[in-house]
Amino acid sequence: MVIYGVALLSICMLAGMVIGELLGMAIGVKANVGGVGIAMLLLILASDRLKKDFRLDEWSQQGIGFWSAIYIPIVVAMAAQQNVVAALKGGPAAVLAGTLAVIASFALVPVITRIGQPRGEMVSDDGTLAVKSGE
Repeated sequence: MVIYGVALLSICMLAGMVIGELLGMAIGVKANVGGVGIAMLLLILASDRLKKDFRLDEWSQQGIGFWSAIYIPIVVAMAAQQNVVAALKGGPAAVLAGTLAVIASFALVPVITRIGQPRGEMVSDDGTLAVKSGE
């Protein structure tokens, strides 16, 4: 049922906002720090976990899949509501946290692309599958 997707989305959104507020307080910024992104990650992890455990019937999976797909525009709308000016006035911690998150994300792209590939195989720069010799 689609309602399970709505329930899961709302639970993840509330949890993400609480974690974002606590993170903001922990680093001394009077703003929600990453709550929407945390909620998105929670939604992805929760829906994936429930699918792997076979706890959802086909209708429930379709409802969660629908809300997972529509969540990107919701994230953009919610992020637009956040008070970025207050976060920047709160000190350089917000700018530093954002910069470090972007750098870490870029650095982890090669690591993530290797996940799930058998040993001895790797994706070359042009996107083709290459096999290492001698393995």
